[in-house]
Amino acid sequence: MKLTVEPLTPEAFTDFGDVISTETARESFGINQGTTTRYHDISGIDASEEGGRPIISIFQGNPRPLPIRIAMMERHPLGSQAFVPMQGQKFLIVVAPASDLPKAGDLRAFVTNGKQGITYDKGVWHHPLLVLEPDSEFLIIDRAGPGNNLNEVKMGDIDGVPISLDWPRRKTA
Repeated sequence: MKLTVEPLTPEAFTDFGDVISTETARESFGINQGTTTRYHDISGIDASEEGGRPIISIFQGNPRPLPIRIAMMERHPLGSQAFVPMQGQKFLIVVAPASDLPKAGDLRAFVTNGKQGITYDKGVWHHPLLVLEPDSEFLIIDRAGPGNNLNEVKMGDIDGVPISLDWPRRKTA
């Protein structure tokens, strides 16, 4: 099964979380004596479940071998998780709706434009970080605290269907 990668838009991603970009800000206004624009209230972080708290981390990722095989998915049942690229790089996203177990037929794949981050809603299934460039750094905002905030599942155990991304896109004549 090949999963087609589509451009990331707020409308297409709404069932999984928020797109973080200047275009998705609920409002914007000038600050710092008019030298800065604040793009306000783009996305929230849900971290308070079972006494959790929001934290900020940096992840540094490297590309996976091609073709990219979707062999597992994970979710965070106690908190949301935001990924913001720090170097303006594009990255891939594979998600499935929050449910007991993800199904191969429910998977969606997106590619960012390099100026977008994302927030996964609490409980949304997603593949771990899929970067396209070596040493890609991301600012991560997520939950720390007591409780089990990570569930992982092997996709072969659910549907028995090997899944790979239709990436990189093939050029046609």
